[in-house]
Amino acid sequence: FTGRTNANLEYSKIINNSTTFKNQVYYSKYYFELYSNFTFFLEDSINGDEIKQKETRNIYGYKGSLTKENYFEKGILSQDYGVGFRYDQVLDEELSHTIERDITLNYLALGNVYESNIFGYISETFSFNNNFSINGAIRFDYFNFAYDNLLDSLYDYKSVDDHIPSFKLNFDYKINDNTLAYLYTGTGFHSNDARVVVPVNGLETLPMAYGADLGLQFKPYSKLILTPAVWVLYLEQEFVYVGDGAVVEPSGKTLRKGIDLSARWELTNWLFFDTDINFTQGEAIDEAEGENYIPLAPDFTSIGGITIKTQKGFNGSFRYRYMDDRPANETGSVIAEGYFVNDIILEYTTKKYSIGAEIQNLFNVQWNEAQFDTESRLFGETESVSELHYTPGVPFYAKVNLSYFF
Repeated sequence: FTGRTNANLEYSKIINNSTTFKNQVYYSKYYFELYSNFTFFLEDSINGDEIKQKETRNIYGYKGSLTKENYFEKGILSQDYGVGFRYDQVLDEELSHTIERDITLNYLALGNVYESNIFGYISETFSFNNNFSINGAIRFDYFNFAYDNLLDSLYDYKSVDDHIPSFKLNFDYKINDNTLAYLYTGTGFHSNDARVVVPVNGLETLPMAYGADLGLQFKPYSKLILTPAVWVLYLEQEFVYVGDGAVVEPSGKTLRKGIDLSARWELTNWLFFDTDINFTQGEAIDEAEGENYIPLAPDFTSIGGITIKTQKGFNGSFRYRYMDDRPANETGSVIAEGYFVNDIILEYTTKKYSIGAEIQNLFNVQWNEAQFDTESRLFGETESVSELHYTPGVPFYAKVNLSYFF
């Protein structure tokens, strides 16, 4: 069961023709409760390994920004300054061993999490005569992680804090009216779980990430837009969340490289084609060859389809989504199966009403959604087995919707 309530308030003020001040205040209340059993009877051969994950989260936040444009003889300087904060209050975050969703045998983790983030940034973009622009930005983040361990008989409230700067430098160059080249570079970070950060006193709290993206956007002719790009992403530390153990495991440094291709084609004034194709090569760079796969990291994905938009109110789309087979563990000895799934969306709209239908998995193919390689044991078995576990993907599913406008 999940539930969410959101409240959002935004206020904007135009100070003058070139300056705008924006404010956003938001609140979100989130409730989550999930029962699952990944390993069957591996740990408890009598009662089974069913676990319960539960939390109630309150999120409070604010973001303010000031944007300004300055006009010079040789170009335009666009400035964006911002500050903000986010505070997460997670009460009674629970991971417990249960039976039939009714009886709690023992708690694996139970506590309150308090996480604060305060940030500020400066972004400056200078455009030279509409042909060339440079954007430079810096952002500073401060984090405080606090955990109140309710399983300790004594009051056990601990906290650690950390801070990190992030940078970006971007270039856009208009080669001609039909071609734009860009180079985007930047740094970021991979945040961690407060339940892990606090016990080890902030070890590997905010490992750095470095990325770059080089690409083109061009029109071979007026009805077709192509966007090829190459990119690279390096992480100082990657984390894997182990849900049934309430731990986040560090898995070392990783390097990902990829080639992307995006196409948007207006075949006629009512028929459109689009596709996104992504090739990726990822590896754990500190591991030996043959043992350096990133589990479940896809190497080839694609989405796309054909869309119809008529002036008489009829719209429709035939979509596809594809993912290739990929290693499910570090050695590639277990393979997560890929899939090719098709969906259809149909809609007819007038000034007064709209009626539509959506069909997911049109051809009712069998496919796996969540997949992972783990060890498990069935009831009565003496030895465990390490193999691929999965959640079946959505089968053929159709729904109809009707809207009335007033």
